[in-house]
Amino acid sequence: MSATGSALEELLAAPLGLRERKKLKTRRAIRAAAFGLFADQGYEATTVDQIAAAAEVSPSTFFRYFPTKEDLVISDDYDPLLEAAFRARPQDEPLIDSLRAAMIKPLREILAAERDDMLLRMRLYREVPAIRSRAMTEQQRTSDMMCGLLAERTGHDPRSLELRAVVAGILAASSETVIYWAERDGVDDVADLLDAALTALATSLR
Repeated sequence: MSATGSALEELLAAPLGLRERKKLKTRRAIRAAAFGLFADQGYEATTVDQIAAAAEVSPSTFFRYFPTKEDLVISDDYDPLLEAAFRARPQDEPLIDSLRAAMIKPLREILAAERDDMLLRMRLYREVPAIRSRAMTEQQRTSDMMCGLLAERTGHDPRSLELRAVVAGILAASSETVIYWAERDGVDDVADLLDAALTALATSLR
């Protein structure tokens, strides 16, 4: 694991107990083993048994952490960091500014540790239909989480159309930004791109 990867692991694990830290370490080891195999021999040719062997865990342990092979690609540590960063923002800050700050900071942290993995994930997202399909479920979880955060700040019903529409716009802007970045082989700073996209969205919302 790289030094930046270790730093991110420490950041994510800091509030956790020993058992949770061990789980996080195992989860990240499985994903690292899988991405190495994906890069070497391709996604379709890589089996769960191969991933488990490379990570030195049993197949049953693999499935405790990742219900499907697709979950290796679509799941990450971003949502918990986003949630924590948003809750740390000033309560009287404009909502879109809080969201923008909360989204940019975790993205920079993850990019510092996992830039190449993120590029590979986006390539697989474009190439593997099963991953795109599974990603819809994960995006709904993110949407529900963000609606809940906005509801806490605004007092709106988290199921309201207003909040869902705002969150849908933000997630669409984020998704398009990362796809654009990956299509250009990561030559730009994706955090800067996201900042620009969300600033444009904030301007239109205001």
